[in-house]
Amino acid sequence: MTANRRLTATAGAALLAVIVAQLATLYNLAALLSVHVFVGVLLAGPLAVKLGSTGWRFVRYCAGVAAYVREGPPPPALRMLAPLLVASTVAVIGTGFALVVNGPAHAGPLVALHVISFLVWMPAIAIHLLAHVPQVPRLVAKDCTRGSVTLAALAAGAVAALLLSPLAAPWTAWMDTGNTPGAAFIVVGLVLAVLGLLVGLPLRWR
Repeated sequence: MTANRRLTATAGAALLAVIVAQLATLYNLAALLSVHVFVGVLLAGPLAVKLGSTGWRFVRYCAGVAAYVREGPPPPALRMLAPLLVASTVAVIGTGFALVVNGPAHAGPLVALHVISFLVWMPAIAIHLLAHVPQVPRLVAKDCTRGSVTLAALAAGAVAALLLSPLAAPWTAWMDTGNTPGAAFIVVGLVLAVLGLLVGLPLRWR
């Protein structure tokens, strides 16, 4: 159980760093699109580790394994948030991958789905971070072997990102023709994230 918590924290810390880098590219997406694609693919590695470790905890708890039962489930608010967070995260990453592979000529509704899932994801991840970030430094400091798992996941993500980065070229050309995305959805996402934090602050985390 302790090992699982440390693995989750280590993967979460790596994921947070990559997410911050990804959000920074939104400041000038037209110029940083290739970086946005690279970082988006890169974060799939630690995301897979984190989803795997949290999914393992859920399965072991439902199976009645003593250590996981003693630890207990997350607080009710986080249990309610979890399906939305997982679904929106998978949707953001999934539609991002699909956009890269299909290119602007065959994007169809994928752009809208990518933006909508991003707007749902922003407040969900903000509340999730508010609940868990205070615990992360302590757990990461105690982790040694699990850090190698996260590093391996980052390395795998980096290889995939290098392989898929050339697919960003059609999107770069598309933006060069004047199809620069507006900043409105970014502003809305940030506002929703702040609202998520305001909602989460009064809650009593365990």
